[in-house]
Amino acid sequence: MLNKDRIKAFLTLLPSIILIAIFVYGFIGNTFWLSLTDWGGVGALAENPIRNFAGLTNYKDLFTSFLGGGFRQDLVNAVFYSVMLLAGAIGTGIFIAILLDNKPRGEAIFRTVFLYPMSLSFIVTGTIWRWMLAPQGGVNILPTYAGFEPLGFRWLSSTNSVLQFNWQNLIQVGLYIVSFILILCGLFIVRQAPDRSIKRYLLPGIFIGLFSWLAGDILPKALFMEEIHGFNLATLGIIMATVWQYSGYTMALYLAGFTGISQDLRDASMLDGATTLNYYRHIALPMLKPITISAVIILSHISLKMFDLIFAMTGPDNAETGHPALNMYLTTFRANDFAKGAAIAIVLFLIAATFIIPYLISSYRQRRVR
Repeated sequence: MLNKDRIKAFLTLLPSIILIAIFVYGFIGNTFWLSLTDWGGVGALAENPIRNFAGLTNYKDLFTSFLGGGFRQDLVNAVFYSVMLLAGAIGTGIFIAILLDNKPRGEAIFRTVFLYPMSLSFIVTGTIWRWMLAPQGGVNILPTYAGFEPLGFRWLSSTNSVLQFNWQNLIQVGLYIVSFILILCGLFIVRQAPDRSIKRYLLPGIFIGLFSWLAGDILPKALFMEEIHGFNLATLGIIMATVWQYSGYTMALYLAGFTGISQDLRDASMLDGATTLNYYRHIALPMLKPITISAVIILSHISLKMFDLIFAMTGPDNAETGHPALNMYLTTFRANDFAKGAAIAIVLFLIAATFIIPYLISSYRQRRVR
């Protein structure tokens, strides 16, 4: 009986498996193959274009050549977009969810107001915020209503950047970031699980940091060009618009999670002397760890698909606010360099996989334990 059920389930899923295999993984494989060719240039749009195998040349050009400097800055921008979106949307969403979980007057109205931006498309959001962040209007003229001088900050066109680093030090900077994150995670849970904190986070973090510091001069810098990249201030406007749109989404996730926690548990914690802050910090939020992981994965994917928002707010030719997705569009359909555009697409695919694969592995292990 069990075998028959498995056969029926397999036959039911077979059409979907075939379609996904062809139109998802098949196309991903075809894109990867195209990224290994030299398809591009004058004859790229011919009826039967010539495609010669070029190996990893396109990937090498993206990360090491002079002409790939724009892509490398776009990649740095994407990292900052992701980090700022995660910090802003999750932090703001948790704050709003806690306020609404305490049942203020007009809770239903506030919940609708905060959730409404999520219903808008990125094009609509981009158009609205482009007007709001205009150099001679919108946010910049708000101080004039109080009798002050207008602001002169160029939200979407500033050429200034901070947190600069040399591209040759990319590996070293990346190791320092990994070390910092591991040590921070270890310190965060050191009281609850000291052994786990030391073995999984603190010791590896300290080791990676020391290795980066001691071996920083012998890392393969010769492969990378010496160029300065950093956090462009022109991206602040786009980050503000994205956080505004998706804070309501994270608010809804956490508010649903708070509602699912038994009121008896909260009352018991209050009787034991816990304050409201202690309840959310030590009881409610740790219980919502799966929601936090889901929010991180979803928002990380959204940060990699900001093409339409950036296109609407700053256009395709503003190098200061560039993004790999926008670069892929311009490289593929404006420059007709299809092979290099495919290489950019594969790089974005691999970045997205770094978020989703660990989550899938963790979920699979949890199911096996159960």
